[in-house]
Amino acid sequence: MRSFEVPSFYLSPIISRVKTRRKSLDPRKQDFEPTVLDFGTVRFVLARHFGFCFGVENAIEIAYRAIEENPGKRIFLLSQMIHNPEVNADLQDRGIQFLQDTEGNILTPMSELKREDVVLIPAFGTTLEIEAELKNIGVDVDSYNTTCPFVEKVWKRSAKLATEQYTIVIHGKPEHEETRATFSHAGENGHAVVIKNMEEAEVLCGFISGSTDFAEFDSHFRGRTSDGFDPSVHLTRIGVVNQTTMLASDTQAISDRIKREVDNRSTKGDLTDFANTRDTLCYATNDNQQATQAALVADEADMAVVVGGYNSSNTSHLVELCEEKLPTFFIRNEKEFMPDGTVGHYDWRRGLHQSTMDPWPAPDASNPPCVLVTSGASCPDATVDRVMHAILNRYPGSKLVDDVLVDFEQRMAL
Repeated sequence: MRSFEVPSFYLSPIISRVKTRRKSLDPRKQDFEPTVLDFGTVRFVLARHFGFCFGVENAIEIAYRAIEENPGKRIFLLSQMIHNPEVNADLQDRGIQFLQDTEGNILTPMSELKREDVVLIPAFGTTLEIEAELKNIGVDVDSYNTTCPFVEKVWKRSAKLATEQYTIVIHGKPEHEETRATFSHAGENGHAVVIKNMEEAEVLCGFISGSTDFAEFDSHFRGRTSDGFDPSVHLTRIGVVNQTTMLASDTQAISDRIKREVDNRSTKGDLTDFANTRDTLCYATNDNQQATQAALVADEADMAVVVGGYNSSNTSHLVELCEEKLPTFFIRNEKEFMPDGTVGHYDWRRGLHQSTMDPWPAPDASNPPCVLVTSGASCPDATVDRVMHAILNRYPGSKLVDDVLVDFEQRMAL
């Protein structure tokens, strides 16, 4: 797989060394066993896969290249390039301005753009409507388009299914940039509807089976269907795709549920009314989620720390997985660690930032506490490194980092 030029300040002396060693022994990424780093006073269990994915590294490389290649020009991002505050802040510090916030609210009106301005399309992609507006201004939308290739794969499959008269059911968060973009592309030549979760899938199945009056459809899905959507017509042939940062297991469960309803309704035994879209699930999201689950099973950790932006969908789903088994803290970066021992963290369910005084397990020389660590696909490894150092500060007398890494490398060589 292609490698990208990522600025060195996003890399980590600890994490980079671990990942390099694991990759040399498992280049095809078949081994999901976590990495254990034993500092004597505390052990870290690192998920096998976490941090920057292919699409994020691609976006970062393009963004910094745009800055280097366009000195003196105004450079804009349609919205946050990825959902990580440190990356977006650094791009802003280098002069990049945002046209919209992450919810689509206008920060800089399109009317202020000039054809010579540089505009970057974020990794989530954008809607066809926004793309057309930029082209009408004369802005080049191709040179610095950072749309993730795996998001584009979903769009291409949706477009193909639309030509075959399938309606696209999108499992995603309706307000998320990627879902809005996928909805736009899916509805260009066909019909689409967005559902948030299994509960809404069950509601949709009521309309698919005909057990729920079609007159109620708009009350459930208003604003989340393509123009001219008629549930009595457009719920006959269906394909399910997702916002790539959703839990893959949730998308598959929703897809399986809708398929059963479509198959049950078929009077001719024609199972082609449901399209197989399993291969559109993002491999990186799936790998990170599977690696987190493997880490939860493989070692009896006392708690979990998930590092990443608080508006990051894929990170919140890693938190969701960890919460099923462990006390879990969703931490943006090391700045959440206060001198008095307070740790700031995020409750993604309620959308609230909160603080906890000294949440770490007490030191125990005979049985050192164990912390599971992972991060979202948009989180720099350097941030995870700094969070680990902040935790180590809670446990004085720890082994030196280099000694621990040498021990890890020697164990991996056996």
